[in-house]
Amino acid sequence: MNEEGEPELGRRDRKKAATRRALLQTASRMFAEHGYQNTTVKDIATKAGVTERTFFRYFPSKEDLIFTEILDLVPLLRREIPRRPADEPPLTAVLNGLLAAAGELDGGLAILFVGAPPRALSTGTGRTRVLWDFEGAIAEALAERQPDEDGLRAQVLARVSVAVIRSALIAYADQDAEIPDRRSVEDFAAVLREAFETVRDAV
Repeated sequence: MNEEGEPELGRRDRKKAATRRALLQTASRMFAEHGYQNTTVKDIATKAGVTERTFFRYFPSKEDLIFTEILDLVPLLRREIPRRPADEPPLTAVLNGLLAAAGELDGGLAILFVGAPPRALSTGTGRTRVLWDFEGAIAEALAERQPDEDGLRAQVLARVSVAVIRSALIAYADQDAEIPDRRSVEDFAAVLREAFETVRDAV
């Protein structure tokens, strides 16, 4: 027990959670300000006030910061999509649910998308779970929101949504290469909305 009568283990857990949150928030800011490629693990650790060794106790690599946040997003996304108004089209519900869920993350939209490399939602070793969990959460949420709809439709819409997000990532990365200072969350959100509108207009 500590001086406040709280269990010592609880205090250690809170300290670990605070360190993890600091690393995620610091990475978010640095990715947005300097870009993912131009930010090193050492930069993040130094700015967060910890050693590189401490960083690696929480995250195996810089890329795992992105994967961690995407996986943290899954239960939030699963919760937010069914909450969307019944009259919203499915893809609109996914977009708005995604923006609402990302706002609750330590890194917010920035660490997920402004800083994330486009391959963060691609297939490959170490990424399969991220992709499947992300798609699965959207499919389950859409099925819950419209229980009378065919399950295949929910799965198709989920995979279309992930493809739209990846397309927005790639488009934003291309713009960022042409305009180095263009790294704001608001700019990416605009690209994301445009990408979803493109699909809605096409169906």
